[in-house]
Amino acid sequence: MKIAAIQMRSGLEPEGNLAALRLLVSEAAAAGARYVLTPEVTMAFAENREGLARVAGPFENNPWLAQLSGMAREHGIYLHIGSMAVALADGRFANRSILFNPDGAVLSFYDKIHLFDATIAGLNAYRESATYRGGEAAVTAQVDEITLGLAICYDMRFPALFNALANAGAQVLAVPAAFTVPTGQAHWHVLLRARAIETGSYVIAAAQGGNHENGRATYGHSLVIDPWGKVIAELDHDTPGVLVADIDPAAVEDARSRIPALANARPFVVAPGLSA
Repeated sequence: MKIAAIQMRSGLEPEGNLAALRLLVSEAAAAGARYVLTPEVTMAFAENREGLARVAGPFENNPWLAQLSGMAREHGIYLHIGSMAVALADGRFANRSILFNPDGAVLSFYDKIHLFDATIAGLNAYRESATYRGGEAAVTAQVDEITLGLAICYDMRFPALFNALANAGAQVLAVPAAFTVPTGQAHWHVLLRARAIETGSYVIAAAQGGNHENGRATYGHSLVIDPWGKVIAELDHDTPGVLVADIDPAAVEDARSRIPALANARPFVVAPGLSA
């Protein structure tokens, strides 16, 4: 299967982001991609509750979903919107990843489980939990003959999620992201390669990149990694673009047979240290 990761520099207004996305999706489809992944916060990179409330609606009858559905249907592709904000009844938002099938129907969706609450030296504090409500369920979906595991950005730091997805049959792990520059320089490649190696899975990571209207700077460097941990495709920059790669499910079976870590895993307890 040919897959594509779209790299964006999303702004505050969904209309502009949608227009940019249309061109990039067309490029990916023209290159033969059957499955196309976009970054985290594709539709609007607004960070506070007031900004999100202005542009994000509920999931039901969401006008942006209708346009994204039409895009998938127009090109006959699986279009995976890495994430967009969805308004919830309690006044918060879900950071929701949404997968459309080639007919434009919503095939599956996933709400980001792990919320990024951290202070990074030299940057303003991130407090996702002040705006978003974390999800509670891991999600897989079928993309033709491929089983896809869904994750979003900060999730990549939690190996248990990826282990659970692989044990549930996922062969490709989708990681849309809006990674900061300092953490991207230090951790982006090594974390994503580790998740591929640990699970014997392909990893596709579609990233935001560059300086955004909200003052944030993101790392870019969208990647596709094979089940042996090799980077097989990369946008080695932070500008918008399309990354296309071919994947083979047989490579997953091969990697998992050579290093059967999933099969060899055992439950255990943590015991207190023994004293003499």
